[in-house]
Amino acid sequence: MITLRDRRAVIAAVGLLLVAAIAVASTLLIQTGDGAEEKTAQPVPSGTTTPPATPVPSPTPVLSPDRASAPMPTASGLAAALRAPLADSRLGGRINARVVDVLTGRVLAEENGSRLATPASTTKILTAVATLATVPADFRFTTRVVAGARPGEVVLVGGGDPTLAAGQRPQYAGAARIADLAAAVRKAGVRHVTRVVVDSSRFIGSDLGPGWDADDVSGGYVAPITPVMVDGGRLRPGHTARSVRPDLAAGTALARALGAPKAVVNPGRAAAGAKILGTVRSAPLTTIVEQALTASDNVLAECLARQVATQTQAPASFAGAAAAVRKALVRLGVPAAGIHLVDDSGLSRQDEISPAALTATLRIAASTAHPALHAAFQGMPVGGYAGTLAERYRDAGSRVGAGYVRAKTGTLSGVSSLAGVVQDRSGRLLAFALMADRVSTTGTLAAEDALDAIAATLPSCGCR
Repeated sequence: MITLRDRRAVIAAVGLLLVAAIAVASTLLIQTGDGAEEKTAQPVPSGTTTPPATPVPSPTPVLSPDRASAPMPTASGLAAALRAPLADSRLGGRINARVVDVLTGRVLAEENGSRLATPASTTKILTAVATLATVPADFRFTTRVVAGARPGEVVLVGGGDPTLAAGQRPQYAGAARIADLAAAVRKAGVRHVTRVVVDSSRFIGSDLGPGWDADDVSGGYVAPITPVMVDGGRLRPGHTARSVRPDLAAGTALARALGAPKAVVNPGRAAAGAKILGTVRSAPLTTIVEQALTASDNVLAECLARQVATQTQAPASFAGAAAAVRKALVRLGVPAAGIHLVDDSGLSRQDEISPAALTATLRIAASTAHPALHAAFQGMPVGGYAGTLAERYRDAGSRVGAGYVRAKTGTLSGVSSLAGVVQDRSGRLLAFALMADRVSTTGTLAAEDALDAIAATLPSCGCR
């Protein structure tokens, strides 16, 4: 929910052999106005074929083989190093924390490590890992246009893709484009469109999450969750303002691309067996997971979770998706008692996760037993360099963590959290989760600084 500036940076010596992550900004397009990188698809050659697709990146190891024998810090040494930063008053008097050794799973330090806390956007770690564990890596969302019930009518059928681009400067790298969909429809022989029906039946239930703040949509943090939208529901790429009816806004964008700006746009359903006039497909699943994590994109996270639900025959609703994500994680070995979700982006204050569940998820995702899950680390922000940590780890209290701390941030009013991985001074890979959910509403940014100081202690500590 924080605006990301497009960056390219080579992340030095973090011990994570993640080829795509080293240039995370090259696979993610977030426009901030001028100078945004642009990557667009080619025109669709026929009504049912798709543009040349972004290749699916191969998963790469997280645990560097030459570091597996590095000495593990001792619990007493780590506890001594963390004692002062964990007691920082900026954390609001309640900190929930756990640090574990990724290779062995040994708990090296904790404070209230099993207690449930409001996770904010660290929830996206769970959503990303559940998605990668459940949905094939080469999966791509498909958006279709089919013939309507009467002449001049076409139906835009949502396939769950939140990244569909309305214009020439898409919000997301590798996104399918409305222009290509319109070109396919015209190639199928459609010339005069008077009505665009938008079929949003793939998702069910409310399009706003339980426990979301009243200003989450108007404030630009999220859009209503519908199975078809353009640019994450934004009114314009690179801007925060969102549509209150993103599915109908996508229909309007299609009408314009078809040269029919005055066409009526209505919700409805496609007829069974309707003739397909055109299709476009999104970037690969792993790319969208990366984009969701790097920019802390709430819309992407919620739509990924809906695909987990669809893949497992669960209802494609907030409740169904949250249950499907939890079930996928428990199946991997994450403790069930540490997960209570009502949405999958972390916007809801009703979500509760324990540090134990977060570190277990990170450790499982990093293990050699689950190579498909390694892609979760490709999108993880990097202290001082990329994503929602790009502007952090720059002061004296945390600068030592710049380039080493790779973690997902979480911020709500009165809540600050941070969870990820880091190598200590000996080269040992550690997973950590830090959650401060009793911060004053005016002290959230100060709590971020305090959490950064805790995480920055780890790479500078051999702690023997």
